[in-house]
Amino acid sequence: MSACPVSGIAGGECPAGSASGRNQRGPRGCAFSGYCQPGDIHAAFDIPRGVDAEEWLRMRERKSINEVLYRNFPSVKEISQMNNIDTLNASDHDLLAVALGAPARQVMIRAEEVGPATGWKDGYLSAEHGFCPPDYNEAPGALANSPGRIWSDLCERIPGCVARGKVRESVAALPLVQGTEDVIPDKALWAAVVALGMICSIYRYEDKNDGNEGVTVNPTKYRPDCDMGDELGEEMAGIPLCVALPYWQISRRMGRAIPHLTFPDQASYNMKIRDPTSTYPYVGRFDNMDMRWPVFGERTEIAFQKGCADTSASFQHGPDAIAAAQEHVMNRNNEGLLRELIRLKEILERMPNAFHTINTNPNSGDNYVPGHQWVRWGKFSAPLSKRCPASSGLQFPPFLVMDAFLRRRKYDSFLGAEGLHLRAWMPSNLRAFIAAVDLHYSVPDYVKQSGDPRLMGVFEGILEIYCGSRGFLSTHSFKVFGILEVASKSGRTETNGGSGAGDGQGRPWEETHRQFNEAMKERILPYRDLAVEPHQMRGTFEECRYKARLANRSFVDSDPNRSIAMVTLDIQNTGITFQPGDRLAVMPFNSWAECAKVAAALGLGDFLDHRVPLTPTWKRFSQHLASISHISQPPALTVKDILRRGHLAPITKDLALKVHDLLRASSNTVLQVLATEEWPVRASLGDLLQSAVAETNPHIWDRVFDLNGDLSWLTDLISVEVPRTYSISTYSNELLPSTVDLTISRAEYKLCSTFAGSKEIVSAGVGSGFLNPFVNSSDEMIETDEEILVGVSRPLNFQLPLDRAAPCAYFAGGSGIAPFRSFWQARMNAHHNPARRDILYLGVQSREKFCYEEELRDYIDAGLMEVHLAFSRDSRGLVYDQRSHDLVEKEMPPRYIDALIVEQGATVSELVMSKKQGGLGGYLYVCGSVSVFDSVMNGIRKALYNHCSATIETADIIISKAFAERRFMLDVFMTPKPLPCNLPTISLSQLGRHTGHRPETRMWIAVHGSVYDVTDFCPMHPGGTLIIKSNAGVDCSKTFDNLAHTNNPEVSSLLTKYFIGHLTPKPDFHGSQELSDMYDMWSSYLRTTVETLVAHQFEMYEIMGASDDGTSNEFLRGSENVWSRENLVNIGLGVRMFYDYQSRLLQGGFSALFGPKLQELVLKLSFALADASATGTDTRMPDVLGTIARAKTSPDAVATSQEVALVGRFLGENSSNIRFAEKGVFNYASKSVQLDIEFLEDIREEACHGMDAFESVMAMDAENDDQRVIVLFSFLMQTLERMAKRLQVFYNKLAQYKVYQPTLEKNPARARWNLVRRRVFDGSFFTLTAETVLGAAPAYVSAQAARGVDFDGVMKRITESIRGAPQLGPAPQTLNAMHLARGAVTPPTETEMNAMSRHENSTAVRAMSTFIDKNRRTIRRLSKMPSVPMTFDQIQAAVEQHDGLGALMNGRPPTPPSSTNESPMSAFMKSHMTNGSLNQPIRSRASSVERMMAMSGLQHRGGMLNSRMSANDMMHSMGSGMPSARMGGRSPPTPPLDSATALEAMMGKLNVRRSGSVPPSPAMSAGSETGRMGAGMGLGIRPGRSMSVRSVSSFVNQQQVVTAQTHGKKLSSNSLRTFMLGSGGMNSASSAGAGTVAGGGPGSRSSSVSRGRTRNTMPLRVAPTF
Repeated sequence: MSACPVSGIAGGECPAGSASGRNQRGPRGCAFSGYCQPGDIHAAFDIPRGVDAEEWLRMRERKSINEVLYRNFPSVKEISQMNNIDTLNASDHDLLAVALGAPARQVMIRAEEVGPATGWKDGYLSAEHGFCPPDYNEAPGALANSPGRIWSDLCERIPGCVARGKVRESVAALPLVQGTEDVIPDKALWAAVVALGMICSIYRYEDKNDGNEGVTVNPTKYRPDCDMGDELGEEMAGIPLCVALPYWQISRRMGRAIPHLTFPDQASYNMKIRDPTSTYPYVGRFDNMDMRWPVFGERTEIAFQKGCADTSASFQHGPDAIAAAQEHVMNRNNEGLLRELIRLKEILERMPNAFHTINTNPNSGDNYVPGHQWVRWGKFSAPLSKRCPASSGLQFPPFLVMDAFLRRRKYDSFLGAEGLHLRAWMPSNLRAFIAAVDLHYSVPDYVKQSGDPRLMGVFEGILEIYCGSRGFLSTHSFKVFGILEVASKSGRTETNGGSGAGDGQGRPWEETHRQFNEAMKERILPYRDLAVEPHQMRGTFEECRYKARLANRSFVDSDPNRSIAMVTLDIQNTGITFQPGDRLAVMPFNSWAECAKVAAALGLGDFLDHRVPLTPTWKRFSQHLASISHISQPPALTVKDILRRGHLAPITKDLALKVHDLLRASSNTVLQVLATEEWPVRASLGDLLQSAVAETNPHIWDRVFDLNGDLSWLTDLISVEVPRTYSISTYSNELLPSTVDLTISRAEYKLCSTFAGSKEIVSAGVGSGFLNPFVNSSDEMIETDEEILVGVSRPLNFQLPLDRAAPCAYFAGGSGIAPFRSFWQARMNAHHNPARRDILYLGVQSREKFCYEEELRDYIDAGLMEVHLAFSRDSRGLVYDQRSHDLVEKEMPPRYIDALIVEQGATVSELVMSKKQGGLGGYLYVCGSVSVFDSVMNGIRKALYNHCSATIETADIIISKAFAERRFMLDVFMTPKPLPCNLPTISLSQLGRHTGHRPETRMWIAVHGSVYDVTDFCPMHPGGTLIIKSNAGVDCSKTFDNLAHTNNPEVSSLLTKYFIGHLTPKPDFHGSQELSDMYDMWSSYLRTTVETLVAHQFEMYEIMGASDDGTSNEFLRGSENVWSRENLVNIGLGVRMFYDYQSRLLQGGFSALFGPKLQELVLKLSFALADASATGTDTRMPDVLGTIARAKTSPDAVATSQEVALVGRFLGENSSNIRFAEKGVFNYASKSVQLDIEFLEDIREEACHGMDAFESVMAMDAENDDQRVIVLFSFLMQTLERMAKRLQVFYNKLAQYKVYQPTLEKNPARARWNLVRRRVFDGSFFTLTAETVLGAAPAYVSAQAARGVDFDGVMKRITESIRGAPQLGPAPQTLNAMHLARGAVTPPTETEMNAMSRHENSTAVRAMSTFIDKNRRTIRRLSKMPSVPMTFDQIQAAVEQHDGLGALMNGRPPTPPSSTNESPMSAFMKSHMTNGSLNQPIRSRASSVERMMAMSGLQHRGGMLNSRMSANDMMHSMGSGMPSARMGGRSPPTPPLDSATALEAMMGKLNVRRSGSVPPSPAMSAGSETGRMGAGMGLGIRPGRSMSVRSVSSFVNQQQVVTAQTHGKKLSSNSLRTFMLGSGGMNSASSAGAGTVAGGGPGSRSSSVSRGRTRNTMPLRVAPTF
C-alpha cells in the first residue's frame, strides 16, 4: 500500500482535522479518503454544514449486519459436503457484537460520555488520551476552588515541611474538612485522592522514621494533640482524623473499598503539563511535564515520577489502536487490522525510550535517579497497611492491557499473581476495558487463523517489541536490575510489590530479575517454545524470526573491488517494519568453498543429503525453523545444512580443543594452534582438518569420524552459527516495506601462518563474505531460492530525537555511514524546518571509497545537509562550501577524522554542549569500528579544549554530560580483534584493590575470566555509572549474563578496547579439598569486603560533601547538596540519610563483614587447626569472635551510639534544636563517614593479603598438603584477628568526635547556652561524676578474654549466632499466602542491614549449620562434650554448660608491639621474647643443636623437619600484629601482615624438630593462673614437668571430681584433648613447656593415620616471596 501523498508533503502529519479536536493523523500508509483530502472536509465529502464530520464519515462507513457476517458464503459443493448446515449461521455472540459494536470500543465510548460529568471517578479512558487525563489541570483547579484547598496547599508545603522535620505538626494542625459530595465536587475527586494519599503516606513515613528506628537512647514517640483515625481501619490508624476521615470518604466515592495510594496516583495523576498543544508524539512527555506535588522535593523523586508518567503517557494512543483492532477482527477486515497492528507496534516501540528518561548517570541532570535515593521513595510509597494493595509498577496500565491483548492465560509467577491481584483494584473503566479486550474477539487467534503472512509478521513484531529479548519488558527488567542492585546494597529489601523479597535463594536484584524472566516467559510461551531464559536469546538464532531472500548487490562507490556494497534483501509479505537506526540480524551461510574443505577432509562428499542426529542446540534450531515457517513438525537437518549453517570460522579455543580431544593429541597442527598467543585463530575448521588429516593415523581418524554410523559426531563438532547484525541503510514510508538495504563492508583477514605458510592468503569474514563476496568469486551468484533468517532489533541508544528540529551530527568511518543513510532520508522526508541542521563528518580511505556521493550531493545542493570529509590515503580532498552549497575539490594532505573534527571544532563544540551550557544541545551519533570511535572521541576532546574548556578534564565532563543526557549515541560494530593470551594474569586481590571509589583511581571489572579497566568508559555507559560502580573490583560475570551483554556484539567489541589481562585461575591444590574449599570461602569473603566498600560509596560521598555552599563533593558529580534546602538545614534528606546510613553500620555491626560469614570462616579454620593439632596439646586460638563482641559493646561503641542517637533525635520532635548544631552535625557526619570508608579500605586490604597467601603457600616446597593447611590456616586466622582488632580501633577513633561543637557554629554563644539548657533539662549538668551506662562493657578486659579462647568457646559463639539468626521459611505458594506472610511476619529493620548483607548472612548461617551437622562426630571428639549421640541443640547446651573449663587453662597474653611501624617479623620476635618462648630454656630432651634451631627457627631454611606439625607449634609463630590506636587525625594505616614473610616464618618454624613425645601439662607455667589453681586444689602436679598420658588422664579425672563437688556436674573423660590458641601468640604455659612431637609417638593425632597422611621427614624449601 502506498503512503499518503498529502502527509508526505506536510512533513508526515495528516492535515485533516475535526471540530472535536480528536487527533486525525492517519496511520502510516493510510488510504482512507478522510485522511487524504486537503482543505475543507465538509466540501470534499459533501457533508452538510453543522454536522460532525467525523461522525458522518463513520456512519457512512457502517455496514449492515449481513454485509459484515455473510460476505463469503461457501460454494454449493462445499455446502453439500457439510454435516451440520447450522454452522453457516453466525452465532448470537457475533450478531450482538456487530449490532452493538466491538466491546472495547463501547467501553471507551461510554467512558467518554459519562466521564466528564462525573469527574472521571470511574477512571480516565478516552480514544485520544487513553488512560491519561484529558486535562491535567481540571481536577486540581476544582479542588483549589473548594474547601479541599487546604489539602493542596499543604501538598505544596510538604517538601519544606519534610526538610524542617515539621510534617506531623503541620498535618495535625489542619482543620477537618469533610470529603462528602456537598463539600468536594466530583470534578475535584482525582486531585483530592492524590493529595490526601500523599499526605497520609508522608505522615506514616515520618511516623515510622522519626529517629527511633535506628540507633536510639530513651526513645520517645511524638503524639499530636488531636483526634486520630484509628476507628476508620488499620490504614488510617495513627493518622490525624483531619486527613484520615476525608481520605476515607473520598476513597469510597472513588470506588476504593479501603484508602490506598496507587502507582498512577503518584505519577500520572500528579503531573501538570507545560504546553497542552505540544502533542507530538504524545502530550505527557518528560520535557513537557512538571511534578505537581513532590513530597521530598529533590531531583531523584521528581525524575523517577516523571519518567514513570512519561512511560505511561507514551501508550496514550494504545487503547484506541487496540479497540480499533478488535473492531476490524469483528468485521473481518484484514487491511484495517494490518494498519492498526502496525500503529500499535509503533506505539510500543516508543515506550522503551520513554522509560529511559529515568537515568542512573550522575551527569544526566534532571533525569538522574540514583538507586540509593530511590530507597527513600520506596519507603514512602509503602502500603498503609498489610492488606492494602501495593503501590507497585505492576499497576502500570500498559502492562495490564497488553497482557489482555496477548491473551495471557498463565499467571503462576510471583509477578503474574501479584499483577492479577492488583488488577482487581484498578479503576472501573480500566478494568472494563481490559475485560472487553481479554474476553472478546481475540486478535492473536484471528491472526493465526487468517493465515495472512503480513498479519502474522506484524504480530510477531508486536510480541518481540513488547516481551521479546530486546523489547519493553526486557528494557524495564534491566533498568530495575540496575536500580535495585544499588538500592539493595544501600538498605532496600524488596520492591513494594514484594518482588525480590529475601527467600535465601538469591540476591534481591537477581531474584527480581528471575521473577521478571518468569513473567516474560508466561507471556511468550503461548507463541514460542522457550528452552532458555528470555535474556539468553540475545545474539542467537532465536532473534531471527523472519525469512528473506537476497535480491541484489550494487556498488555504492567507485571502488572496483566493491569492498563496500549495498545489499538489498527481499522482505515482501513478511510483515517486517523498521525505523531509522534499526538493525537487521542475519544468519549467514558459510561459503561453498569452506563447506567443501570440511566435507573433503571428513569424506562427507557422498553424504551431503544424509540426515544427522541433532544435539539439543541443533534441535532448538530445527524447532525454530518450524516455528517461523508455521509448521508443526520440525524439519530434519542434513549434512549440507550443518555445514552451511554451522560455525566453521574463525577457530575458537573451544573448537580447537574439541578437535584435539577427538584426535587424541595426535595432530601437530592442532598443537600449534593451541599454542597460539591470540584467540580466535584466523583460519577455518576446514583449514584445520585439511592439515590434520595428513598427519593423523588413519585408524584414529576413521574411528573418530566414522562414516558407517549415524554421523552424530558432526553436530557435536560443529555448533550453530550466530547471527551478524548490520545497520539498516534505508528509510521507507510504505506501510509494509518490500525491501531493505544494508551497507556491507567486506571484512578481510590474512590466513594464519600455520596454514598459509609463507604465502599471503586473504579470506573474507563469514557474514560479510556471504553478503558481499569477492567480485567474480564462486559465491557471487545470488541463489534466489535460499531463504535467509533475519530479525529486526531496535537499539535503545541509537535513534533520532523526537524533536525533528533538533540539530544532528553524524560521525562515520567507512561503512559506518550505513545507519546515517536512513537517518538523513527520514529527516529529509519530514517537513523541513529552517532551524534543523544535519551535518555528516565522514572519514574514508580515498575518493574511490566515498559512499553515496551522488545522493549526498543532491541534499547538499538543496541546502539540506552539510558534509565534511577526511581522506586518510588520498590528497584529493573535498571541502564543503557553505555559500555555494557544494563539495569543492581541494588538494590537501591525507588526514583522519579526528583532524577533520578539530578543524570544524567551533561547530562541533557548540553541538556537544548542552543548552544549559550555552550550546546547541545537538544530538551526536558515532558509527564505526572501535578505532573510529577512539579517533572521533579524541577529535571532540581536542575541539572542546581548543574552543570551550581550559583543561582536557573539563572537556571530558562536557562529553560525559552529553552522554548522560542521551544526546551522544554509539553504534560501534564488531570487528574481529584477537585478544592476547600471554599477558600477566591478574589476581583476585589485585582486582579487588581497583574499585575506583576514590578520585584519580582506576576501576576494574572481571567478566568470564578477563579483566577490563572501565574507568574511562564508565561515564559513557548507557545504563548509567552506578551499575558499573556497584560491580567494581569483583567478577561480575553473572550480572553481565543477566543483563544479556554476553552475546551482545557491540558490548564485546567495546570491551576489547578496555582489556588489560586475564584473571588468575584458581590454584591447583593437588586434590586437597580442604584448601580448595577454604579458597572458595576466602574469595567469597574478599568479594564481600569489596562489595561492602563500593556499596557504601554511594552515600558516603554525598554525606562527606557536607557544606553550606550549595555544593557536594565533586567526585560524585550530579549529586545534590543533601544538607541544605532554601538555605536551611535539610533534616528530611541530609540528616536522615546520615542517620540511616550510620545506624545501618552500627546496629548491624558491619553485618556483612563481621557477621555469620566471618563466623563461618572462624568455625572452619578453628576446626581444621584443632583437628590438625597433636592429641592433648595445650593450644589456644585467637578470640576473634570475642574481640568483635567486645568491640561492639565497648565504651567507645556506646559513646558512638549515643552521638548517632543524638542525630536521630533531630528527626523527631527535637528538630528545631538542630539550628544550634548545624555545623557540628555537618562536621560529625563528614568525619564519621570518612572513618567508615577508611576502615572498610583497611578490611579489604587485609582480605586481599589473605587471598595472596593461597598462591604463596602453594609455591612452597612442602612435603604434603597437611603442612600447607596448617601454615595457611594459621595465617588466615591471624588475619581475621587483625580485622577484629581494627574494629576496636575504628570505634576508638569514632568515639572522639562529637555532634555538639559550639566553636564551629555561626553563633557559638547561643550554641553553648542551648547546650547548658539541655544539660540542665536532662539533669546531667548537676551530676558530679560520669553517668554510668547500663549494659556497657567494662573499661577493662579480663585476662581470660585477652588470652584467647578454646575450641569449645568458638563453638559456643557459633551456635549462639546460628540460633540468633532469623529463620527464613519456605516461600508461600499462593497469592493469599504471600500477602499473609508479608503481613504476619515483621521484616527486620531496614537500617540494621541491607538486603545484600541479609542474603550473605543467611547463606553463611546455613553453611555453618550444614558443616556442624556433617562433622558432628569430630566436633564431639575435639570438644569436652559427652560422646553420646547428641542433637545440635544438645551440643549448644553442653557447650554453654561447661564453658567455664577453659578458664582453668588460660595463659598470660602476649605483649603487642609498641610501634605502628614495626614489621610483622619484628613484632613476632618481640612477642615471643616477651612471652618467654625464646628467653626461657626449652624443657625437652632435644639436643643443643635442635634447641638452637628452635631459637632461630625464623631464619632456618634447610634443616630436616617432621612431616606433621601441630597447630600449637604453628601458634608459636603468630604475633598480635596489631598496633596500638592513635587518636586524633587518621594515623597511617597499619601495613597488613605480609603473607609471604609470615608464611615463610611459619614454614621455617616447622624445621624445629622436637624429641618430646608426651603432651605438656596444662599447668606447665608456675606463674600461670592454671598452675596456681592446680596447686591450690592439692593436685599432685609439679609445674614444668612433662606428663604422661596416664598423668593427664589422672589430672582430668581429678578436675572432674573437683568440678562435680563444686558444681554438682560431671564432665566426660573420653576426650583427652583441649585445643586452645592465644590471642595472636602462644600463652605462657605452652611457651614454657616442652614442645610437642609433630610426627610419630603418642603426641600425634589419631585421625592422621586413617586419613592416610605421610609421616616421613624431608627437607622443606620455602618460596621466598609470592
